[in-house]
Amino acid sequence: MPKHPIPGYARLNRTHKLSAAGVATAGAAALVFALVPGSAGASGDQAAAPAAKKVAVSSVDTAAKAQQEAIARAADESAKKARGEADAQKKKAEDEARAKAEADAKAKAEQERKDKEAASRSAERAAAPEPAPVAKTYSNDLDGWIREALDIMAKHGIPGSYDGLYRNIMRESTGNPQAVNNYDSNAVQGTPSKGLLQVIDPTFQAYHVEGTSWDIFDPVANIVAACNYAAATYGSMDNVNSAY
Repeated sequence: MPKHPIPGYARLNRTHKLSAAGVATAGAAALVFALVPGSAGASGDQAAAPAAKKVAVSSVDTAAKAQQEAIARAADESAKKARGEADAQKKKAEDEARAKAEADAKAKAEQERKDKEAASRSAERAAAPEPAPVAKTYSNDLDGWIREALDIMAKHGIPGSYDGLYRNIMRESTGNPQAVNNYDSNAVQGTPSKGLLQVIDPTFQAYHVEGTSWDIFDPVANIVAACNYAAATYGSMDNVNSAY
């Protein structure tokens, strides 16, 4: 038998030979499969799949992160805006409170100034004596006598008017305060009529008004006493139109 190229091959039994041939065949097939282009591509795709999966996951993570960052930025902007509005409202409230406080202080100061001025004026009025009332003056003639008599009559509630007094005076004495009637019945009885309104002494004394002269020839005293008598007898000198 010729020698086999594989040393010891001749000593192998049939089973061993078949096994060895199978191994060799399997190895050759594996070598051929490795050299076939299609087989190489399949192995490349299997290796690329995990890498592609990793890239996809990375893209999703990046998008999620970007979305989270956008949400965070929006929340931050909203918070800043809210803080700005709150600060603006706070400042406005503080400004209004400050303005009100200043206005109140100004009003208080003004009121205090007015109160002080009022108190000062009151003190000045209290310190300064009230000026004495100026005495009313009357002319020393028939007009002045009638006006002074009317003022006195008003104080004592004696009625009469300027026209009523003037009319009776002109009839009785023509305005002469020293007139004396020595011819009438009163004169015959020893009590002649005297003065502006021709009053006899007993009547003058009975109807004399306090505060006037006791001189029957005093024009004012004469008028007032005569009007006091006329008021008691006729209601008013205005009602007298003849000798009384």
